[in-house]
Amino acid sequence: MQGTQPPPEQTAASYPRTERTVPTRSPDRASYHRELVHSILDEGYVCHLGFVRDGAPVVLPTLYARVGECLYVHGSTGSRPLRAVGQAAPGLPVCLTVTHVDGLVLARSAFHHSVNYRSVVVHGPARDVTDPEEKRRALDALVDHVVPGRAADTRPANKKELAATAVIRLDLNEVSAKLRTGGVNDEPEDLGLPHWAGVVPVRKGYGTPIADPDLAPGTGLPQYLREL
Repeated sequence: MQGTQPPPEQTAASYPRTERTVPTRSPDRASYHRELVHSILDEGYVCHLGFVRDGAPVVLPTLYARVGECLYVHGSTGSRPLRAVGQAAPGLPVCLTVTHVDGLVLARSAFHHSVNYRSVVVHGPARDVTDPEEKRRALDALVDHVVPGRAADTRPANKKELAATAVIRLDLNEVSAKLRTGGVNDEPEDLGLPHWAGVVPVRKGYGTPIADPDLAPGTGLPQYLREL
């Protein structure tokens, strides 16, 4: 299951390599290029947040948004991971991952089946966002990251809702991307086998928006959803 195209070379606009960001398997697929990392993060909005709770690993799926060189994640102030972030100093050690599957690589042999993918892994301390203005900006960014333009078309959170919502920040310091592109890597002796081989592209798409039955009279589909 080897890749066929190396990632962009490291440049001055790259994240530093660390012991945790250099993969032990297929290191040629790794990249630390800042623009590539940002593009992978900006294309998605669901991440997996890993941390240790009571001596055991926990991984949670959640929404995120990138603002400059940091990621914001939100949740209930009553949730255990969000409480743990607020109690940890100088922050809760976490590992955050984002992955896009771009294609299913179907080989002639079962062993060489693979997927084309782009992924980002971020290590570091997650910190509780307590500044009210930063918190509001982060929540707007989270809404707009999922649907651009949506934050301005909603009622802002009130004091009670803000008090019930926790936001954590993870700075992009210890970061790496990893990707696989290209086609099948079968063994030469398997090329004559009568099995179909190739790549099945995987693409994300959106369906037609379904309006809430209780929409206020005259409320039409906003332009940002038409563009989505």
